[in-house]
Amino acid sequence: MKTCSACFRLFSQDSGFCPVDGQRLIPVAQASPPRHPDDRRVGATLCGGRYQVWRIVADGGMGRVYQALDLRAGRSVALKILHPEVALDEVSVERFHREFEVSASLPHEHIVEVLAFEKTEDDSFALVMEYLEGEELRTVLKRDKVLPPERLVRMLSQVALGLVEAHERKVVHRDLKPDNIFLVGTHDGDRVKILDFGSVRDNSEGAKKLTVVGTTIGSPFYMSPEQAQGLLALDHRADVWSVAAIVFECVTGRVPFHAPTGPMILVAIMGSNPVPPSEAGKAYGVPASLDPVMEEAFMKSPEARLPSVGLLADRVGQAYGLAGSHRDWAYMPQKELAARIRAAMPAVLARHRQGAAGAGAALAGAAAAGAERSPVAAAVAAPSAGATDAFAEDIVMGVPQRMPRWVVPAVASAAVLLCALVALLISR
Repeated sequence: MKTCSACFRLFSQDSGFCPVDGQRLIPVAQASPPRHPDDRRVGATLCGGRYQVWRIVADGGMGRVYQALDLRAGRSVALKILHPEVALDEVSVERFHREFEVSASLPHEHIVEVLAFEKTEDDSFALVMEYLEGEELRTVLKRDKVLPPERLVRMLSQVALGLVEAHERKVVHRDLKPDNIFLVGTHDGDRVKILDFGSVRDNSEGAKKLTVVGTTIGSPFYMSPEQAQGLLALDHRADVWSVAAIVFECVTGRVPFHAPTGPMILVAIMGSNPVPPSEAGKAYGVPASLDPVMEEAFMKSPEARLPSVGLLADRVGQAYGLAGSHRDWAYMPQKELAARIRAAMPAVLARHRQGAAGAGAALAGAAAAGAERSPVAAAVAAPSAGATDAFAEDIVMGVPQRMPRWVVPAVASAAVLLCALVALLISR
């Protein structure tokens, strides 16, 4: 292994220069890790002297991430160590350990590899993971606002591949958001890694539950209605909603549901519909062909929603004119995806406009025909004063439904039969 004397990143033996600082790399045997005035772990060896900590990578609500040298394996690893106050909470520690168990049981090239769960010398706990060089999707969106279609399709396709095995095993990630989508740059495009399985919902038989019924787990902006309500009947379709929210943000530069506070966000998720992405992302040229895809992905009822992340990825790719499925696009070079999308989009938009025009003409024709046959159409145009007094479920297009003629005779017949049955039972 080699290191940079300026930033103390660790690199493989065949690396020559640090891509961040431009410094010539030196063997770790000729260098010493730095010390940090506010963190005694930096420069120390942890977990029985196996891991030598070289630098702080990131901070989170649960813990701090370090880059370390595995002295036994001779490789760079990431150590995610719980904050001291978090390490005192039994449920948090149990969730942390479950993140290790779940991730270790789901080996996949698009899920971060978790290597070990260790207790540290300062009475905390460490998750040992593969070290990734890249950036979170959140960082990309803060800088670039949106993703180009080809990058979005490739990323989404790999996310779908990474989640399929978890969903088949009835494991729900439950905290999918841009912060937990990590992008490793390659010559052909991003290589995606899904992070943080610490909030999973394991619906497999006999799985231990760590969440009290009615508890809300996850990030509000990306949370499905059933997750917002803390419903017990929560499955992989909650992840479909979360991934759709990520897609929406990637193309429009904003989240689909927004409010000043967490509770207000959840109310918006449960009670309103997002603006169509072609409207919300008009400044970025989001095609109208994406609107019906997002509409299906954001259905409030899980039963009406797109049933899998794979199908969501397929529909998004098809909205950009791509042929095939997410399995074809996941590893296709980003430049090739871009060329295919550019070539296909004019025909896609033309078909969408024709379909919209045809649907509008059909609705107009049906309305005109209805006006000739029935006075109800006139009532729709000018509803009676009493119409607003009806319950919403009794209103069709602003007009209270009239009671069908068969209702009164049917109710009367049922009452006669019920009375006869009661009389027969009494006589016995």
